[in-house]
Amino acid sequence: MGCYLGIDFGTSGARAAAIDVEKRLCAQVSQRFEQVTPEDWAIHWQQTLFHLIQQIPTEIREQVRAIAINGTSSTVLLCDRAGQPLDAPLLYNDARAAAQLEPLTAFFAQERYANAPCRENVLNATSSLVKLLWWGQQPFYGQAKYLMHQADWLAFLLHGQPGVSDYHNCLKLGYDVAQLRYPGWMEELGVLPLLPTVLTPGTAIAPVLPAIASQLGLSLDCWVCAGTTDSIAAFLASGATLPGEAVTSLGSTLVLKLLSQTPVENGKYGIYSHRLGDLWLVGGASNTGGGVLQQFFTPDELQTLSAQIPVEYASPLDYYPLTKPGERFPINDPTLPPRLAPRPDRPVEFLHGLLESMARIEAAGYRQLQDLGATPLATVYTAGGGAANSAWTAIRSRHLQVPVLRSPQTDAADGTALLAATSLKAVAA
Repeated sequence: MGCYLGIDFGTSGARAAAIDVEKRLCAQVSQRFEQVTPEDWAIHWQQTLFHLIQQIPTEIREQVRAIAINGTSSTVLLCDRAGQPLDAPLLYNDARAAAQLEPLTAFFAQERYANAPCRENVLNATSSLVKLLWWGQQPFYGQAKYLMHQADWLAFLLHGQPGVSDYHNCLKLGYDVAQLRYPGWMEELGVLPLLPTVLTPGTAIAPVLPAIASQLGLSLDCWVCAGTTDSIAAFLASGATLPGEAVTSLGSTLVLKLLSQTPVENGKYGIYSHRLGDLWLVGGASNTGGGVLQQFFTPDELQTLSAQIPVEYASPLDYYPLTKPGERFPINDPTLPPRLAPRPDRPVEFLHGLLESMARIEAAGYRQLQDLGATPLATVYTAGGGAANSAWTAIRSRHLQVPVLRSPQTDAADGTALLAATSLKAVAA
């Protein structure tokens, strides 16, 4: 038999999902993060990780053959030789290192780095590399041995080998996912000795440490493999595997991810590509989405009014629904104001106009990805809360002109469990 465990560390909590060899869900557990001080984040993550695993039923835990972990992109820890954090972790949205952007931008402005690969992935106030450069200015930096992402560190707690990562987490560290190596310009920054060894996501790293296996009730034959980020794990859960298949996440914002045979990079619109084997996951994110709907309608109102929308007809209302000024994709305008007028008297007409306008933005986003060189759109899977709105699905289908399907699985833990299952061949070899 055997089963595979995926663990998702998101922004507000963690979830674990176990699947069997037929990819059927065997067990799932979750835990919300407590309110702790930044200095206690790491120990709280460790406690959460161990608690989640221990909550998996014993008979399933004993059959786990491989574990994979995802974490939030660009959440990093600076660790000593023993793998222990020297400082509080810097979270995915922590922009305290923004001052390092100016010298880094000047570095890339040098003529010899005019076409430096991967520069767009790190020139951001919250990138892993910018955070590491900020740490380089702190008094404890001399004790540092490893820069680890959240998923790397949690996996290390299980397998005991610090400084091992995956190329999804390392994209915003500057790793060149096309050439599968750190680019030459990183040597001049003086950070290479601290950077992790980078593996393909899902690659088996090592068995769980015997003492940890005993503590958590895991088999000594249980392997830990290289992980991924939470957003990539959610894509993997959808089951999309072919070029032209895409996933739209209809959450508080609108996130598009298209599987392509060619990568697309465009810093102006925040578009970058993650490597998925021999394919590329091209993504962009709009600030429109469910957050706008929640400003005007309760969940019950959305359900009742959506059922009354004549979805076969296009709404004449032309909105650009935003919760506040600013958009990056498919329009790059940090001052773009929300356009929510005129507002009709009938709420169903207003909702129809909002959903129609969001569908136009989604279609424009996919057209832009294709115009920039991505594989043509063939199928869209839908994740997030908006996936349950059948009226929105029908409107989107009319605009996208491709099949629009609800993702059978949307949980990042499920996608990470599928990633763990891919490590079986490597372990057997």
